[in-house]
Amino acid sequence: MIGKLKQLLLGTTDDAASDLRGHNTLELAVAALMVEMARADFSEDQSEDREIRRLLEAHFELTEQESVDLLGRAKTAADESVSLYEFTRTLHSVLDDREKQKVILMLWKIALADSHLDKYEDYLVGKLAELLYVPRGDVIRLKHKCQVDLNQFE
Repeated sequence: MIGKLKQLLLGTTDDAASDLRGHNTLELAVAALMVEMARADFSEDQSEDREIRRLLEAHFELTEQESVDLLGRAKTAADESVSLYEFTRTLHSVLDDREKQKVILMLWKIALADSHLDKYEDYLVGKLAELLYVPRGDVIRLKHKCQVDLNQFE
């Protein structure tokens, strides 16, 4: 009973709590934020899932199957989460400023994967940046960098 109360107060469930305390805590936290970014515009797109897997494979040196498994676990963790704080708290405690900026850049890439930046996606990146203590100027610079990189391929 006490354990269930702690989970309720901390906003975690058995699966999400064990994953966040498990071996891939950092990877799961980043992937869960990516899932939330893909869902922010209320329209999940295959291009966003492909981009999430591609970024996870590149950033964490995962195989294709590992990225698929991590994405599935991240979707479950995001579904069971009551706030983004449990994920950002994990990242804030282990990442330095440069690594946090990499996370924000990846989030911009997810937001722009469908070639449309929704106002909710824009808001969510800003909110996550605040929770990770990434300065607003860096957020804007990273957004611009991502937009320029995407325009080079068109």
